[in-house]
Amino acid sequence: MTNDQSPSSLEREIEETRQRLASTIDQLTYRASPKTIVGREVASVKSHFVDLESGAPRTDNIIKVAGGVVGAIVLLAIIRKIVN
Repeated sequence: MTNDQSPSSLEREIEETRQRLASTIDQLTYRASPKTIVGREVASVKSHFVDLESGAPRTDNIIKVAGGVVGAIVLLAIIRKIVN
């Protein structure tokens, strides 16, 4: 702290710092809220399966996921048949 600052300028600086900190805390609270996190994740998954610009389904990604699911089901059925 320097001696050339007046008490009123120090008070103003402290108040500005408080405002910045309050704003930062509000932003962090919003970003960490479960509702916001879920919204971001839903948007991320949607963007993987739907083209955001045109709204058309991204069939390449849909086919990949469907193929993986079918493959997993077939694999489980084969394993089950071998075990029984």
